[in-house]
Amino acid sequence: MTSPIEDAAATQSHLDEQSERPKRGPFDGLARRWDHLERWQQWGVLALVAALVYLLPVLNPPLITSEPSNDFPITCANMAIYALAALGLNAVVGQAGLLDLGYIGFFAVGAYVTALWTSTDSTFVKIPYLWTLPLAMIVTVFFGIILGLPTLRLRGDYLAIVTLGFGEIIRLLATIIPALRGQVGFQNVGAPPGTKSDGNPVFANSSGTPWYWLTVTIIILLMVLLGNIERSRAGRAWIAIREDEDAAEIMGVPTFKFKLWAFAIGAALGGLSGALFGGLNGFVNNQKFDVQTSMLFLAAVVLGGAGNKFGAVIGGALVAYLPLRFTGLAEYKFLIFGVILVVLMIFRPQGLFGARNHLLTYASRARRWLGEKTSGSGATAVPATEESSS
Repeated sequence: MTSPIEDAAATQSHLDEQSERPKRGPFDGLARRWDHLERWQQWGVLALVAALVYLLPVLNPPLITSEPSNDFPITCANMAIYALAALGLNAVVGQAGLLDLGYIGFFAVGAYVTALWTSTDSTFVKIPYLWTLPLAMIVTVFFGIILGLPTLRLRGDYLAIVTLGFGEIIRLLATIIPALRGQVGFQNVGAPPGTKSDGNPVFANSSGTPWYWLTVTIIILLMVLLGNIERSRAGRAWIAIREDEDAAEIMGVPTFKFKLWAFAIGAALGGLSGALFGGLNGFVNNQKFDVQTSMLFLAAVVLGGAGNKFGAVIGGALVAYLPLRFTGLAEYKFLIFGVILVVLMIFRPQGLFGARNHLLTYASRARRWLGEKTSGSGATAVPATEESSS
């Protein structure tokens, strides 16, 4: 027999536990079903989704096609490039919890690397376009380390202000350095090799489908790589830093080192997306790399769900797609995205696809097994669908 005081304490503890559980959103049921699928079933679904994604510019669905004034395959290519940029920013903001408002700076550096080494307007030694993709990643990693070494000891708003200043510095340098040609910019930026049967290049600036396929392939490979990193020691350290940096440091996590790693990885993906952007457009100048575009990248991560790779990709694609789909509202895109984010923060603060951090690779399978064992022993079963806390 328990006393009334013990019963009241147990009831209050149960109520507190229920109140601390995250509210389930419209996609949580789908996530639970996904966890219950076998590994081969998950890969089969992903293969089908990937095939549909690749066929998107070819199918040109009537409901989502862009305005007649915008070529739909080029719209798809821009969506993929923004998705890649959001994927890189997600490693910084979503995984490590570092507020970066100047991500456009890395995007600009990658675009200028491609322009300087491939454009006919540049005096640099010309190299094949595909070589500029890893070169852009290397250069932006260097810039990321140079920026991160003195600034990553800052936190919160202070770090945000410094990164915002970095993005503006890159834009101003592109304006005042004569070799970067300011508003005049670089024309005839290179592209991957290949010609069609009619003699025209495969990766022409007016042909968005090859650029879209190339970018989507890169995104898929990077999502697999980032997934492995998230399950590694570095990924767990990022989660610990994001949740409570002081506690992580007390527990022995070298927080500065792992924050620098996150910054470097995000910078590399930002430079890669900028290099693809320069090749797709065939023209690079200082007008595309402003603070507003950097805010759109951040909005893409928040919209999709900070800390979720798939959500960041969807958010980046939506941020690029909506202004091109509804061109009459394009000039109000910042207002529209602002309202969307406010509504999202009220009703679903974790974004469309919230972060789901599992410390074990097969966490869902382990939870099901534990639930069955507990149920078989006559004790209260632990629901297999409950999310594990990171």
